[in-house]
Amino acid sequence: MTRLSRPAKSHAGIGAGKAVLLLLGALCVVLMLSRHAFGAVPAASLPNTPNLPLPALNVAVGAAEGPRDVVLTLQIVALVTVISMAPAILLMLTSFTRILIVLGFVRSAMGLQQTPPNQVISSLALFLTVFTMTPVWSNIYENALVPYVQEELPAGEAFERAVTPLRQFMLAQTRDKELSLMVRLSGDPQPANQDAVRTVVLIPAYILSELKTSFQMGVVIYIPFIVIDMIVACILMSMGMMMLPPSMISLPFKILLFVMADGWSLLISSVVTSFRL
Repeated sequence: MTRLSRPAKSHAGIGAGKAVLLLLGALCVVLMLSRHAFGAVPAASLPNTPNLPLPALNVAVGAAEGPRDVVLTLQIVALVTVISMAPAILLMLTSFTRILIVLGFVRSAMGLQQTPPNQVISSLALFLTVFTMTPVWSNIYENALVPYVQEELPAGEAFERAVTPLRQFMLAQTRDKELSLMVRLSGDPQPANQDAVRTVVLIPAYILSELKTSFQMGVVIYIPFIVIDMIVACILMSMGMMMLPPSMISLPFKILLFVMADGWSLLISSVVTSFRL
């Protein structure tokens, strides 16, 4: 009779178990040290710290005493909602989308799978986004945030001043075709000018325009690398080496072409100057 063998434990499960045990051990050590530091040592023995007050944090839910408490609660919920949407705002309402897609096209066109790594490409796209969006953010900071913090503007007017530079940036990059499409899908009447376009209509039109522009730039980037692949494939077929993958031979030539043409400088310059500010 065949004995059923016990399934072997996976390395991932062992690693996760060790990580949990180490975390629990570290937590216990921290608790013991904190107890020794704050509980075992008398307060009188601490030099120059008599009756040291410790802060306390109380979170409670109760009935509102007036309309002002309700408004404050709604403001807090709105603030938390905006903070949770901050990554989407950074990704979709700035130049990050176009830059990241173009950098991904370059890596795919060269035939490199994980070089540069995703972390490097994302970090480069993030810092280029900061470089590109600095004039817009400086305008928002000087004309909206600073007057609001100094209590020179109400919240509503400060919000309008903050949205205006961002709208101008998005309108400068948005194509008329995508903007007309979103206006038609929203059911709004044809706007008389750009200021009449609602922000909720402008945002998806801007994202569609960014996708279209980045894909067009990616096609242009692909052309020289495709030519190299075709030349190498024709040479290998004429030599009878049909079993040899052309990408293996063309990869060094594509990297050499990219380096000799100063590809990174040309690429970054083209991407940054493609934004109309």
